[in-house]
Amino acid sequence: MSHGSIIKIPFGPQHPALKEPVNFLFEVDGETVVNVKPRIGYNHRGIEKAFELRTYTRNIYLAERICGICSDAHTTCYTQAIEELLGVEAPLRARYIRVIIAELERIQSHALWLGLVAHEIGFDTLFMYIWRDRETILDIFEMISGNRIHYAMNTIGGVRRDIHAAMMPKIKKGLDLMEKRVKYYLDVVQTEQTILKRATGVGILKPKDAVDLCAVGPILRASGIKNDVRADDPYAAYNEIPFNVITCDGCDILSRIMVRLEEMLEGVEIARHALDSMPEGVIRVRVPMKVPQGEVVSRVEAPRGELIHYAKSNGTTKPERYKVRSPTLGNIPALCKMLLGGYVADIPIVLAGIDPCFACMDRMAFIDTKKNRKWVLTMPQLRRKYKRKCMQK
Repeated sequence: MSHGSIIKIPFGPQHPALKEPVNFLFEVDGETVVNVKPRIGYNHRGIEKAFELRTYTRNIYLAERICGICSDAHTTCYTQAIEELLGVEAPLRARYIRVIIAELERIQSHALWLGLVAHEIGFDTLFMYIWRDRETILDIFEMISGNRIHYAMNTIGGVRRDIHAAMMPKIKKGLDLMEKRVKYYLDVVQTEQTILKRATGVGILKPKDAVDLCAVGPILRASGIKNDVRADDPYAAYNEIPFNVITCDGCDILSRIMVRLEEMLEGVEIARHALDSMPEGVIRVRVPMKVPQGEVVSRVEAPRGELIHYAKSNGTTKPERYKVRSPTLGNIPALCKMLLGGYVADIPIVLAGIDPCFACMDRMAFIDTKKNRKWVLTMPQLRRKYKRKCMQK
């Protein structure tokens, strides 16, 4: 499709550069992107409605499956919300364990992302090296929880598994190895021309735009904005552990790589401090099945950025309403800004630069365009609509 010198190019929902389905309509002038229109919703799974149909205990496992790579971030956010509604606090040892797991997850998530970015620019050697090293963290998770991805550590009132003294040396050995390897990768990304040519000055997001468009996480911090939920609104045991909020002022893909690599090093230090300072005591407290009436907002700093969970209780064993705002959704407006003025060939690396997780992000709303109103369907209504649609086919 074209209009004068402007050509419209659809990108997705099926494309080799996409790991999950999403659609962008690019308007390009020659090789330059002049406009972007995102179209989300291809991965909608009815997560929020599913929360309302299950008990608070069963929802722990549902929250964990919102995203595989940041599963602990979602369960931490969820359990914090329900604990606040119940008026209970997880034991201090449990909060330290939550910090350790959160930082290990941040390290492995950033490592996975760096490998994918290397793959997008054709640097598959780096992709294979960093994913090999990521196995070190996954092995630690398997030792602690028995699982490599869904660790099932959090529960309402604390954590399900302890970190025993016998595990400490193995965890610290793994952290030492990751520290050594991440320092090596920091040197690589600053000297290797394969990365510098494709990442420097690409996907620019100026600080004012980052703030105005409500960017979150490493994307915001790579534009020089010092913002991190762990420091600004401490949760778990982050208020007892010293750490630095990593920023970079390059505002491009290279800066986003640097921020994540330095956050991996900072995560190693946070995990070490938590291991050395973790107090003795119980790891969870008993909580009632029914949750008092009320509503709450919970926030954590997931690997991709600020994660928000909203819960509303009506005094029963199931939530009346549950809402999840993932970091990817928060970064979509900023992503569109980054793409403007760039080359068509840079679209995959700029898109990968926000570390998108569209399965986390996608939601669905019913809108009457004639009357300009929204409404919510009950589950029986949704089933009837789906049944009619299937019969028509």
